[in-house]
Amino acid sequence: MTCKDDRVRTEDVLAAIATGLWRWDNASGTVTLDSEAARLLGLPAEPVVLPEVAVRSRFHPVDWNEINGIVTLAVAEDTLAEARLRIMDEDGRVLRTVRSRSKPLENRCADGRVDYELIGTIQEIAEPQPGTTAAHTPITGDWRRSREAFLLDAGRALAEARSTAEVLRVAASLSMPGFSPDGLAVFGMAGERLSIIGHHGQEPGDEGPFAQMRLDTDYPAAEVVRTGRAIYLPTPEEYKRRFPATWPLAQPFGRASWAFLPLIVAGRTMGAWMAAFKHPVTFSPDERSVLTTVARMLAQALQRAGVAESERELTTGLQRSMMPQLGPEIPGMTIAARYVPTGGGLQVGGDWYDMIPLPSGRFALVIGDVQGHDVRAAGLMGQLRIAVRAYASEGHRPDAVLSRASRFLAGLCSSQEREREGEGAGPLDDADFQSPRFATCLYVECDPGTGTLEVARAGHPDPAIRMADGTVLMRPTAGGLPLGIVPDTDYPTTRFTLEPGETMMLCTDGLIETGGHDLDTGWARLRAVLESDTHDTENLEKLADLLVQAVHGPSSHHTTGPLADRREDDIAVVLLCRASAECGCGTSMTYPARPARRTMLTVAQAEPERIAGARRQIRELLHDWADEDQLDSAELMVSEMVTNVLVHTDGDAVLVAEAVGELGTRRLRIEVSDGSDELPHKRHPGEMASSGRGVLLMEMLADTWGVDPRGEGKSTWFELYERSKPQPEA
Repeated sequence: MTCKDDRVRTEDVLAAIATGLWRWDNASGTVTLDSEAARLLGLPAEPVVLPEVAVRSRFHPVDWNEINGIVTLAVAEDTLAEARLRIMDEDGRVLRTVRSRSKPLENRCADGRVDYELIGTIQEIAEPQPGTTAAHTPITGDWRRSREAFLLDAGRALAEARSTAEVLRVAASLSMPGFSPDGLAVFGMAGERLSIIGHHGQEPGDEGPFAQMRLDTDYPAAEVVRTGRAIYLPTPEEYKRRFPATWPLAQPFGRASWAFLPLIVAGRTMGAWMAAFKHPVTFSPDERSVLTTVARMLAQALQRAGVAESERELTTGLQRSMMPQLGPEIPGMTIAARYVPTGGGLQVGGDWYDMIPLPSGRFALVIGDVQGHDVRAAGLMGQLRIAVRAYASEGHRPDAVLSRASRFLAGLCSSQEREREGEGAGPLDDADFQSPRFATCLYVECDPGTGTLEVARAGHPDPAIRMADGTVLMRPTAGGLPLGIVPDTDYPTTRFTLEPGETMMLCTDGLIETGGHDLDTGWARLRAVLESDTHDTENLEKLADLLVQAVHGPSSHHTTGPLADRREDDIAVVLLCRASAECGCGTSMTYPARPARRTMLTVAQAEPERIAGARRQIRELLHDWADEDQLDSAELMVSEMVTNVLVHTDGDAVLVAEAVGELGTRRLRIEVSDGSDELPHKRHPGEMASSGRGVLLMEMLADTWGVDPRGEGKSTWFELYERSKPQPEA
């Protein structure tokens, strides 16, 4: 026989089974039909070449809309494009239903455009009767809407997953329209082997035979990872035929159908996804389309989760390397600290704290805040912390440590700016790195034996003291500019004593101002926590957690997750407690009956504005004083005494205030010392005089007062005896 006879015989055979041949060339826009294919499309039964628009008009529009997706899926999977199509006549009525099976061939044009050529068959099929099922059903509007709603919900849920575990939980909970797998497994790659990222629907330990499987193993997931193409196994017989070596591993699970799909991101296969079904699934084009879309979303979600987990791991490593341990226990003192980064990014910033052993046997507490919440701020913070530790370890005094640290930071920022300009990038600006940067810092040198504290402050919030009876007040200290602004800056030192049973709190402004608070309202919020009697405030670890919790909820040493996203600023807080004779910090304790409250404050000649701070200090010390008039009198006399020292002497005024006794019957004693030997004397100022009333005020307002000469200078003092509030009349 001739080749022509063979061709005619083939066409006759196909025509006998109502099957036609067609060739659809997307590049030329033409469709070639044999006589049977033309007849099935409602055209004269003869071979013909038609424009694709003429053929397209013969298909039901709903079915036509699905063809592009089916062809794209077949190209991606290197499989046949199979579709069920309804043929329409000129009046819009359905003539018949045909099944098209074709092999799409991809042609890349010179301009980079991709065209397809489909060569295949169309065959008439009978419509399924009501109450029966068919392997491939037409795509109805309800099914399409159900599928679109499912994919939308699945995409939203996977996009919100923040970790690999959450992604796997979402994947396991997906209920696909019309067919849902009961077993899932996600495979990754570790070198030349498969790894199990997670699974669902199997018992723990069932993944053992599949873990660490080589990629050249005759196993569907391994082949999918090698080729990047999906594998569908609708029956156990098909599984056994294609993968006989690993079929014994899959057989005990009792599944009826399997789908293995590649997890591809940016053209790179990162693993495979297995969906296993107890009921038979034929994997129609619509079902394969759903599975392929889910696999694509799953791959992207896993990649995002992996990046987020890598960032969290990097964040944890940075935090652990930059946040030091508090070191060995100090006899007679207890220390607790917390660092909580701001949300977003790598969750690292410029806040830090440190405890430094000193050559003198003392130790130093340092807390600081470098401007910014980004990686550069964290890098500067790490360098500055090391510099401060080095200067302190050399034995320098607190003021010298901060002066050297300021020069170091200023020089460091300047050198970085010069390097950037040398690279041709131009000077740094606010939109770039916000250089030059500065840092606030508080440096406290502590003598654990005597409780003496020497404080140097560079633009940082003052420390707070919780006294033995629970009273809390801000402890004003002398200070200078933040570090790095002016290289050669002086930082005066303030000395005071942490009495037994007292606790000092150092913190960054994030603890005070987060949540829309300013310094005043934020401090009031923290003061309520420190003064609360509803918890054991001498357990410093618990107190540290309560302080952070007061700002934005429950905390831990390093907080991550959704809670971190609500933070506005980094937080660092350090607590130092000096044990009293009656208790030990860190354990439950009972305070002795109303221990004395004591505070001390220095007002320098060059700082007359601190007189207002002295008045505020007295009011905070006596916040629960029974007689408001006496409290006003105490403020007035303190203001007069300190002003007299600044006006009539050349030295500083040192104020010491102490309140002792039970509530309602306490005694307040306030002393103001100076270096002058000249004693105050009573004057008789005229009506228009602006001074000379100090002694008169003392005689009028104080219960008792006096002047005590000292070796060098004198001490002027007064006492007030608390009067209980008068009882309201019946």
